[in-house]
Amino acid sequence: MISRFIAALALAVAVPAMASTTTPELKVKTLDGKPFDLAAQRGKWVVVNYWATWCVPCIKEMPDISAFVTSRKDVVAIGLAFEDSDPNDIRAFVAKHPVTYAIAQVDVMAPPKDFDTPKGLPTTYLIAPDGHVAKRFVGPVDAAKLNEAIAKGK
Repeated sequence: MISRFIAALALAVAVPAMASTTTPELKVKTLDGKPFDLAAQRGKWVVVNYWATWCVPCIKEMPDISAFVTSRKDVVAIGLAFEDSDPNDIRAFVAKHPVTYAIAQVDVMAPPKDFDTPKGLPTTYLIAPDGHVAKRFVGPVDAAKLNEAIAKGK
């Protein structure tokens, strides 16, 4: 019993430490056919947001992320549609729910290897200007949460 508790505690402590030192790679093609390379964004904060069209909290946070990115010159974002819908359906959804950042669809069966498979949506990673994961959020984010994480990461 105690050994399971210690193992669980060790895992809980190890996961955040590992995530904060990881420098993930992400190369995707956006819905408009343009390449997005996380490494090319060095020098800026990057919001990597996993979402889905059926996820109500995801839909609610999209305008907040969009406004946040627009309000800061040092931040960019990429939305990763984490679902197996037809890309045209996702394009139609984004046309009804426009954002100021790029959107790409990722394969739910083979998500980007350097990011954990989301355990819940939305899941957002804040990538620091040097490329490491500064913070991972499970659940909706807003400008206040992102600003706080950036302030702590400087």
